[in-house]
Amino acid sequence: MLFRASAKTVAVMALDGSLFLHLTDQFAHMHGYRPGASEVRSWERSLPVLAAALNDAGLGDVEVMLEYALPLNSKRADVVLAGVHPVTGEPSYVVVELKQWSQALPNEDDPTLCHVDAYAHPVLNPIEQVQRYRDYLVNFNGAVAEHGERIQGVAFLHNATEFGVAGLREIERDARGLLFTGERRGAFLDYLRSKLSDKRPGARAADELLAGATVPSKQLMSVAAEEVRERQQFVLLDEQQVAYRMVLNAVERAKRADHKEVVIVTGGPGTGKSVIALQLLGELYRRGVAAVHATGSQSFTKTMRKVAGSRKREVQDLFKYFNSFMTTEKNALGALICDEAHRIRETSANRYTRAALRTGRAQIDELIDVAHVPVFFLDEHQVVRPGEMGTVGEIREAAARRGIDCHVVPLESQFRCGGSDAYLRWVVRLLGLEPGGPVVWEPDDRMQLLVADSPEELEAFLDARRAEKYGARMSAGYCWRWSPEPKPGDPLPPDVVIGGWARPWNLRGDRSVSGAPPSALWATDPAGFGQIGCVYTAQGFEYDWSGVIIGPDLVWRGDHWITDRTASKDPVFKKSVSDTDVDRLIRNTYKVLLTRGMVGTIVYSTDPETREKLRELVAVRPEPRPATNEEPLLRR
Repeated sequence: MLFRASAKTVAVMALDGSLFLHLTDQFAHMHGYRPGASEVRSWERSLPVLAAALNDAGLGDVEVMLEYALPLNSKRADVVLAGVHPVTGEPSYVVVELKQWSQALPNEDDPTLCHVDAYAHPVLNPIEQVQRYRDYLVNFNGAVAEHGERIQGVAFLHNATEFGVAGLREIERDARGLLFTGERRGAFLDYLRSKLSDKRPGARAADELLAGATVPSKQLMSVAAEEVRERQQFVLLDEQQVAYRMVLNAVERAKRADHKEVVIVTGGPGTGKSVIALQLLGELYRRGVAAVHATGSQSFTKTMRKVAGSRKREVQDLFKYFNSFMTTEKNALGALICDEAHRIRETSANRYTRAALRTGRAQIDELIDVAHVPVFFLDEHQVVRPGEMGTVGEIREAAARRGIDCHVVPLESQFRCGGSDAYLRWVVRLLGLEPGGPVVWEPDDRMQLLVADSPEELEAFLDARRAEKYGARMSAGYCWRWSPEPKPGDPLPPDVVIGGWARPWNLRGDRSVSGAPPSALWATDPAGFGQIGCVYTAQGFEYDWSGVIIGPDLVWRGDHWITDRTASKDPVFKKSVSDTDVDRLIRNTYKVLLTRGMVGTIVYSTDPETREKLRELVAVRPEPRPATNEEPLLRR
């Protein structure tokens, strides 16, 4: 929060200009840089209008909290008003989203989005925006967690006419999110009087909201228990159940003795780490334990939100990122479930982080501090970017520095790659991630492995599998330029060019373009087949058939692999990254790509000598025609 004062004080400070100087100075202090001109302009134009409305309504003693920070989140609400309800006498809050728009049109396909002339792309309907802010506070602020009726949301478009924004009201269904325009200023004043008393000051209510504990509400916990736990159709086996029980037991011990424990669950692709994580999340909520699921992957987190929270939107807020906890108080949660923990970074800070938070504090320390029982699910062979440091050793060391007990549970059995342990061993031996060198593939009845002579052959084979109702994707090492995304309707740029064959990369952004799914859904949306996935969109996912293109960054010469950093177009491989680290990360990248398939993998190398080596190791070639019940899928 940048500032709080009574509406009367805000109006006076807005009039003499000191409010905006104070907000600018406070912003610079908190963020380490001065606010942009557009942000200052929005303060100067919108805050005086709101302050005048409050005072004209006789609500000068209502407490005004400006740029209110949402818990466990970097988002800020423009204004939160705090006061006393005129009828119930209970604390009462109104979240206000201020817009200077004069007009806006709803998106034809999705009314929760709208179009404003000042923006090239659709933006969130302000009713949807403020309703989500309101719901988020109910879900994560203890002061209103059990009293959702105490907080409402409004969007105040003070420059707009009713005609200019009439289409936005299509999603206006209840008091959780209403819209008022400058033309209906009188109705806005009446609304404020109906929620906030003109006879009692709001400072104490503001204190209560600011002091509210940052924990998921009981209502959210109940919903999560039903939505996440009851939806799971997986039976945990052997060491999966051991890991599950060890975490639950650690949480119970931590509750009884008021102490901390760290649990690390290690396992390769398909060992069930994410299944256990979701089972734990649902079970912990059933037991009344506040928990949050976190990852370092945008694609993975968005997919988890979609899968686990498809029927209950509020459940989506339980899925966060590793850098969400920079300002969260210690032990705010009973458990923190860190999935894909090999993607933990050195620090949570980035170029947008305000100066006050650029402490150099390790991200591992933040994750351990936030919960009584932090749980880390990881596979050390899936570290694919410089700065990723989620290893057993790093986590153990961080726990030891605090004197915290740390338990490691290995998962051996795996369910990806058809449950073929032999295939996973073949991959790690092939890439030199385990000693002994590459070995000849001995086909088993669980996983199919083929080598293609060309990208055309690889794609044709996968397309034939899709005709048989299998899922399939093509992925590649990051060895081709990745062009900016085209305008809607324009074709995707065919960046991955091999001879006369060319295909586009998967999209980078959060919206669909020209029929291709957004980045986070490339691995799960059937329309993703037409693009080449990179490791950052494939990691954490699986599909029936996986086509992998090994680029010139990894080639076989004589009796060993050579990694060529100059052939990589990945911008994270900067000069400061050592050749040793680049070598490890490139090999790990192909390990991830080669272990996405559930039924089979077909691999192609752009390098002739490497293709010859793969043929020596894999004596199976693609069958060019679609398979039938009478014909085998493969031939020797």
